[in-house]
Amino acid sequence: MAPQLYLITPENPQLEQFPRQLMSVLSGPEIAALLVRRAGQDDAGYTALAERVIQIGQAAGAAVLLEDDAELARRLGADGVHVTSGGTEAIREAISLLKPEGIVGVGNVRSRHDAMSFGELDVDYVMFGPLGGKPDSAAADLAAWWAETFEVPAIYSDPQIEAGALDQTGAEFVALSDCIWAADDPAAALSAIDAAARADT
Repeated sequence: MAPQLYLITPENPQLEQFPRQLMSVLSGPEIAALLVRRAGQDDAGYTALAERVIQIGQAAGAAVLLEDDAELARRLGADGVHVTSGGTEAIREAISLLKPEGIVGVGNVRSRHDAMSFGELDVDYVMFGPLGGKPDSAAADLAAWWAETFEVPAIYSDPQIEAGALDQTGAEFVALSDCIWAADDPAAALSAIDAAARADT
């Protein structure tokens, strides 16, 4: 069975052009979840981006998550939060703010110990690999181990992933980021990856 697709917004997109580009991408293959990446944006810029992405993503049927700001996610009506910093304390705080209705996922997992520590905290998924930039060489093995061992869903994130490598870990979700947004036609890039994933199953 092909993994579900989890889309991560690009680093510091232009608010004037990005919503139209995002709508084009979301008109193609089904996206289960959409993470609004924080990167280097200030509070006002990130809030403005998040508002637009929540509106567009939810209209397309995707669950929209914000990065590391459970309070903003609740205030803007996002579907949840993706926690990458602050460790177990930040995860517990997000859970208390958003669960049981909201989604709390965790990323920036560097070891099996981290994964198990985070995974036992009533999170909805554990992500292995970075949100963008260079791939993490250890992420695929960690994702495969987690998917085989635990019930909490795994997300495998390789910013440079190619279509033929989508199902290499057995993770329930694969996260797509730079490989989509760096393409000349992001919507076509997503469709090609989805088609390759379905052909492999």
